Amino acid sequence: MRIVLITGISGSGKSVALNVLEDAGYYCVDNLPPALLPSLIGTLVEEGVERAAISVDARSAESLTALPASVTKLRADGHDVKVMFLTATTHSLVARFSETRRSHPLSHELRPNENPAGRRTLIECIMEERERLGAIEKLGLVIDTSELSANKLRAWIKELVEIERAPLTLFFESFAFKLGVPLDADFVFDVRAIPNPYYDLALRPLTGMDQPVIDFLDAQPMAADMLEDIRAFIEKWLPRFKTDNRSYLTVALGCTGGQHRSVYMAERLAAYFNKSERVIIRHREQAQG
Repeated sequence: MRIVLITGISGSGKSVALNVLEDAGYYCVDNLPPALLPSLIGTLVEEGVERAAISVDARSAESLTALPASVTKLRADGHDVKVMFLTATTHSLVARFSETRRSHPLSHELRPNENPAGRRTLIECIMEERERLGAIEKLGLVIDTSELSANKLRAWIKELVEIERAPLTLFFESFAFKLGVPLDADFVFDVRAIPNPYYDLALRPLTGMDQPVIDFLDAQPMAADMLEDIRAFIEKWLPRFKTDNRSYLTVALGCTGGQHRSVYMAERLAAYFNKSERVIIRHREQAQG
């Protein structure tokens, strides 16, 4: 079984890492007491699970000392085990807890004979957690997330566990401006400047997917120029959206009625990008009609 064990300091991004792995198809378990790790893996193997991601934190202080031996045993049994220890500076952690207004997991614990009214401060909790996790910090790869955005951390986790990057899906959507711009559009292109087939009575009842309309617009130099400009724009910026961990990019093309020019442009762009990208096309007004 392929196992990714995620541990480290609270607030350093363990939940972000676990979510990345869950989205990649890993069976995920959060906040597992380390003493239960061997039995959990045994159960998952029996059930045929091939990939698992498990988060372990400092709240199970007494069983943390057994974690190195458990990892060694799992590897000896033939499992592919990767361990990630996420950490950050105390300053960064304090800022994150302040932004989210969440309490530290250890803030709810009481030491023996400790006065409930005098619970530990956030910094005291962080120091306590560092002390508890000190013995396992070098168990795997240490990742300092102090200066990492959540999005950058997601990209790093994907690379570190060799997850194949999910392909970005390009949505091309035609629409009518008179009925409003699609709310989910990332880019909106106005194609009303090109000649309108609507004014040809023979073409009026047709759509941009019908050959007579296609032939009409193919013969318009302005339509070809606009198509090339939009194509070049998307082609230029698409790699940047891929590296930004986007799953979808919606390109909306609008004309007056959403029947001819926008449909034609969406179909032409979809056909071009479908050669190299995952593409979905939708015609909003035709779906409504």
